[in-house]
Amino acid sequence: MSVTTTTDEEVLLELQESVPGDTTRSLSPEISPKRGRATLNVTQRVLLLAPPIVLAIVLLVSWYITTATGSVPSFILPAPRDVFTALSDGLKSGLFLSNALVTIQESLLGFLLAVVVALPLGYGLAKSRLFAAAVQPYLAAGQAIPAIVIAPVLVLWLGYGLVPITVLCMLVVLFPMVITTALGVQMIDRTLIDAARVEGASGWSMLAYIEFPLALPAILAAIRTGLTLSITGALVGEFVSNSGQGLGALVFLAKDQFNAPLLFATLIILAGLAALYYSSSWFLVKLAKTIY
Repeated sequence: MSVTTTTDEEVLLELQESVPGDTTRSLSPEISPKRGRATLNVTQRVLLLAPPIVLAIVLLVSWYITTATGSVPSFILPAPRDVFTALSDGLKSGLFLSNALVTIQESLLGFLLAVVVALPLGYGLAKSRLFAAAVQPYLAAGQAIPAIVIAPVLVLWLGYGLVPITVLCMLVVLFPMVITTALGVQMIDRTLIDAARVEGASGWSMLAYIEFPLALPAILAAIRTGLTLSITGALVGEFVSNSGQGLGALVFLAKDQFNAPLLFATLIILAGLAALYYSSSWFLVKLAKTIY
């Protein structure tokens, strides 16, 4: 006669296999934490999206009630239906697309020109006291003068068209990009620079492999700020130069015709364009984090 013995774990395993409906006990214990993290991520996304959506609904409802009751005249605040009709008609006819492409071209050219000038200039301000003492007063003076005052001078010198608007856009974007870049370079830990010099880094290798990666967060902040501000520079240039093209010219046209729905629809296009620029800069930040 033989006696077969089993451990408690073996009995538990046989019981789990014998109950086909109870599959949760036989699965890996790692699944529950994963499900919890997934639920937490979904909850966080909902909490991030809910406030702006709720605020938009409140604003739209308030806008509708204000115009429906006649509290504000329609030439001051048009009804939402009229604005969205003007927006739909402008999109179908290509009016907004053609003018938006002009503004995008002006703003991007001005922004790229500002990047080419601002990054070396900010680096020079951070690395050389003599250079900073010579250049900073002129930067401050240029920032103190409003862009709308500089625009007629540029038109006088460069004529009408794309060139003066691009230069004006660059001037609007330049100062914050220079200051942010210079601050990022100045905030680099000196011990890291000294350690890199001990290892033989200097010149281009120091800039490319040490200083640039360490100052990259500030540089990206400067780029994001400049990219968003470039729309403002392009609009100011269009206002002053009377180019007849671009979203700024469309705003002037709607104002002169007392066409409030078209004016508000153009503002919606400008808001969407600004959101597109901001999203593009966010993607650039993610790309930089992936590379570095």
